[in-house]
Amino acid sequence: MTTLSQDPLWPRAGDWPDTARSGHAALALLGVPAFRTSLSPTRADETPAAVREALRRYSPALIDPIAEIGESIIDLGDIRDPDGEEGEARTRAAVNEALQSATALLALGGDNSVTVATALGAWGDDLSTAGLITLDAHYDLRDGISNGSPVRRLIEAGLDPTRIVQIGIADFANSAAYARRAAVLGITVIHRDELHDRRPAEVMADALAIAGAAGGPIHLDVDVDVCDRSIAPACPASVPGGIAAWELRAFVRAAARDPRVRSADIVEIDATTDAADGRTVRLAALTVLEFAAGLALRDDA
Repeated sequence: MTTLSQDPLWPRAGDWPDTARSGHAALALLGVPAFRTSLSPTRADETPAAVREALRRYSPALIDPIAEIGESIIDLGDIRDPDGEEGEARTRAAVNEALQSATALLALGGDNSVTVATALGAWGDDLSTAGLITLDAHYDLRDGISNGSPVRRLIEAGLDPTRIVQIGIADFANSAAYARRAAVLGITVIHRDELHDRRPAEVMADALAIAGAAGGPIHLDVDVDVCDRSIAPACPASVPGGIAAWELRAFVRAAARDPRVRSADIVEIDATTDAADGRTVRLAALTVLEFAAGLALRDDA
C-alpha cells in the first residue's frame, strides 16, 4: 500500500484490538480464509489480510450524525485452515465464543462456503427461529460441498427455507433446475431487475420481515459477486449488470441496523486478481464499515 498521510485529527480504520476494553464489543471481526472447495480457481484465502490493509484507507467516522464507530470493534484474527469438517468446526466454535461478548460478528472470507460455519456458529444448535438473507447473484443451492452449496447445506442442517430471502439473483448466472429448486423450497427471491426501481432500505426491510418472522437471529451473507463486474473484478463469478457499489453499501447498513442480525459474512473476493486500483477489496473494506455503522445506528432506528 502507498504510504498514507498521518493526521492526529483524522484517525484511520483498522488496527483494532483483539479484546474489547470494556469487556463487550459491538462488532467482532473474524477472518475465515476458506478456498479449497471453490468451483472456480481462487486465492480467496488472501483476502482477509487485503481487506484489513484496505481499511487503513478510510476513517471510522460518520458524518450524519457525526460519530466515530471504531471504538467498539475487535479483530480476532484468522481461523487456521477453515476448510473441511475440522476447519468448519473450529469456525463454528470461534463464532459462538465471540458472540458471547460481542453484539454481532462479521466473517471476512474466503469463498462462500464460509457462510455455513459462520451462520451455524451464530445460531447454535437451535435453527427453529433462524433466518438468512443473501446478497448474491446465485442461489447457492448446488449439490455437494462447495462455495456453490451453502444455502442448500443450511437448509439440510435445519433452516426453514421460507425464512430465506435472496436479493440480487440474476439471469444467466444460474440454472433453471436450481431456480425451480428455490421455488419448490419456498425461498423468497428478489430478482436483480426488481431492484432498479426500489430503494435498498425498503427492499431490506421486506427481507428482514420474512427472515425474522420467527423472531430469531438472522445471518447476512454478502457475496460481493452480486455487484457489477466493473466494480467487482476480483469476484470470479461477477457479471456485467450487477448492483452498484452504493446499493451494496446501503443494503448492508440497513441490515445491520436490525438487532436480529447477529452475524454476517463478506465473501467471494480473490484479492490476488483485483484491478490495479484495488477496487473490489476497497469495496469490501467499506462494506465492513457500513456494517459497523448500522450497528452504531441501532439506537436511532
